[in-house]
Amino acid sequence: MTPPPRDGSRDRRIEDPSNLYLIHPASHALLPYALKAGVSANAVSVIGLGCGTVAALAYADWHHPAMALVGLVFSVAWLVADGLDGMIARATRTASALGRTLDGLCDHGVFALIYVALAWTVGTTEGWVLAIAAAACHAVQSSLYEGERARFHRRARGVALTAVPTPTGMILVRLYDSVAGSVDRISMPFERRFGAAEDRDGFAAAYAAAAVPVMRLQSLLTANVRVWAICIACLAGNPRIFWWFEIVPLTAIVAVGLYAHRRVERRFVHGLAPHSILYPSEQGHS
Repeated sequence: MTPPPRDGSRDRRIEDPSNLYLIHPASHALLPYALKAGVSANAVSVIGLGCGTVAALAYADWHHPAMALVGLVFSVAWLVADGLDGMIARATRTASALGRTLDGLCDHGVFALIYVALAWTVGTTEGWVLAIAAAACHAVQSSLYEGERARFHRRARGVALTAVPTPTGMILVRLYDSVAGSVDRISMPFERRFGAAEDRDGFAAAYAAAAVPVMRLQSLLTANVRVWAICIACLAGNPRIFWWFEIVPLTAIVAVGLYAHRRVERRFVHGLAPHSILYPSEQGHS
């Protein structure tokens, strides 16, 4: 059976290697079978939650290396389902606010279950405090990264933002989106410069080329990296390693990534980008 063509919704230049060579190929290979069976995107999201629940149960016995590996396998299965539900929604044109909310709840639900399983088995107050702190950092990091990734993809398609979006939907979705979109207010000077460019496509291509290194750095904030980190920490015999990884290095990556991306924007706003990507009527003007 020949899989449908890829929908091009993701820019391969900024994707995590495990997405490029494992997760997305597996999701894409399953897509034609899911479409033929009439499986909905929401059903796949729930299946993914089931895989994540099994992973959490396995990690509850992380003292045994084999169970940590079982947790990794089912975590990867959840990532495949997480990719597949979006592919189904786009292929069948059934994307909806409800589906997006369900997908987000399932995604965060998987990590919540794993955090609780690990904290429960560590069994100390310090373990619970670390788990809660790491979960809070995770929520903010993921929201900011999703906002940055959506911003990059929109701009790479040549679409400038005309106004800061107003979050809608359920209160948790609004809260998540308000964090993800908080950077839009800071980035509006770039959006106005982008919208006024004579060659919008050329400007978009130049921006994307300049922003790719920053987005590659921020790809360390994906769920994939956390999935591998959880298993490694458990195999090392100390889940605290994973929590500290989220609290310190990943928080630093968020800060560096946000700053570096805004620097890229300022180069374009002030006409400091390389002259090869500015057009005759734009050179020397900001």
